[in-house]
Amino acid sequence: MNDDSLWKGCPLAVVDVETTGLDPKVDRVIEIAVIEMRDGEVTDRFAALVNPDQEVPDEVVRITGIQPEQLVGAPRFATLAAEVRARLEGRVFVAYNLPFDRAFIKAELERAGLDFPEVVPIDPLVFIRELHKNQGSKRLGAVAERLGISLENAHRAADDAEVAGRILYALAPQLPARLGDLRLLQGQWERQQANDMAGWRNRRGGGMEAVGGGLAQERGNALGPAYIYGDDTDPVRYMFVHLPDSGARRT
Repeated sequence: MNDDSLWKGCPLAVVDVETTGLDPKVDRVIEIAVIEMRDGEVTDRFAALVNPDQEVPDEVVRITGIQPEQLVGAPRFATLAAEVRARLEGRVFVAYNLPFDRAFIKAELERAGLDFPEVVPIDPLVFIRELHKNQGSKRLGAVAERLGISLENAHRAADDAEVAGRILYALAPQLPARLGDLRLLQGQWERQQANDMAGWRNRRGGGMEAVGGGLAQERGNALGPAYIYGDDTDPVRYMFVHLPDSGARRT
């Protein structure tokens, strides 16, 4: 797999995690899925509940439907770490709002004494922010609905991960075919989106750090440009309007 490869034919490891909170330094994974896909089809599935060894907030229980008692007998991440790492290594790592999932998996692997493997990171959300710029919400469920992709169990790792992969494939006609070109475009759009958010902060004389503190986070990262491309151009207002739907999650 190299930059000249056609990305649709590359092995994708599409990942999603459910967590006890937003901070990978202190919060823990309670569910993980790695859905392997190639040429638009699922080729293998791995999904597991994880005992986080800490209390699961009521809001997370409400959003995910995962009950604390389900986690008591579940394996700890350290037990799953080697398999998770093996399923990621050498693949295209795909996640919707990738920095969040990557940060949590990296933290969990490090706790288990393992490093994060070498992967090619691809984030469908970066492309959605541009290609669906004026089409409303960028939440996973809303995007899936616009694209005609079924999401039966939102906020569960396996379903969210598979839908993230299907969204990426659905965008393929609008994206470069070669992996290297896809990575280049992603980098360009990420920088553009970061610059747009920096401009938003400058115009308002402060930024997200001054408003909302920990609430001004979307899956572990500042709400940022994900929200300046929806129907509402004010990210702070968007956050509070949509918080009941998204809770601690981003779908």
